[in-house]
Amino acid sequence: MSSPADGRVIGVVVTHRRRELLAASLEVLAHQDRPLDHLIVVDNAAEDEVGELVASQPVPTTYLPSQHNLGGAGGFALGMLHALSLGADWVWCADDDGRPEGPQVLGTLLRCAQHHGLGEVSPVVVNIDDPEALAFPLRRGLVWRRTRSELFAPGESRDDDLLPGIASLMNGALFSAGTLDRVGVPDLRLFVRGDEVEMHRRLARAGVDFGTCLTTAYLHPDGSDEFRPILGGRMHTQYPDNETKRFFTYRNRGYLMSQPGMRKLLPQEYARFAWYFLVQQRDWAGFREWMRLRKQGRAEDFRRP
Repeated sequence: MSSPADGRVIGVVVTHRRRELLAASLEVLAHQDRPLDHLIVVDNAAEDEVGELVASQPVPTTYLPSQHNLGGAGGFALGMLHALSLGADWVWCADDDGRPEGPQVLGTLLRCAQHHGLGEVSPVVVNIDDPEALAFPLRRGLVWRRTRSELFAPGESRDDDLLPGIASLMNGALFSAGTLDRVGVPDLRLFVRGDEVEMHRRLARAGVDFGTCLTTAYLHPDGSDEFRPILGGRMHTQYPDNETKRFFTYRNRGYLMSQPGMRKLLPQEYARFAWYFLVQQRDWAGFREWMRLRKQGRAEDFRRP
């Protein structure tokens, strides 16, 4: 594993028609205390103004415009492979609507990875409007955590900087080149939604040491509204706010739950969604649609709507 002192770190950002948000993200990415050696931006809309923005950055850059929308999964796959082809020792992922919390994030992640011998490390992903709150609820043990401070278990010191075996991908995730050799790049077929869960599954299956560095963060728009509490908040289920997001979420989960390492979660999956649709919402049509999309994913039918 390369050390922070001699490793070549290449950033990969995927964007789609969010030029102003991308500019805010690149402003922080390109001004890290530990500078990026190179920055790759994959543009799924191939907009000239995005190419001009990328060319204006103060670090070496590569702009990859795609005439075909590859989605987040395909965009990161293309960017990661290009980073490896440029000799990356580490690949640092970011998206266009979020950004590192400050200039120290990359250096902190590299030190955490080196100290703990990690093949992947992620920052805590927090709400961009309320950095003490998590952007997505995170389950530690049997308890769901919604704030940054809750990620520390009772009795743990704030010097315990690692939450092992749990990571949010791709928001600020740092992968070693050796890890990508072992687990591969995101699956283009998933397009959006679930590609990060599938990469998490591969990390665990491959026995890669990975985790979340609790002493640094990545700012991201709040996504917790999708996770609806059931059974008095003891469990959650996911219900995105529009039809397109639900399509990709439920179809891709159908595929994911049929894969090795995930099948043991199937009884819980049926119980959660059945309770949410049939008991809590009394939405038979929603449950039938969930079943249909789940079956489509299990059959590896990845046609887009």
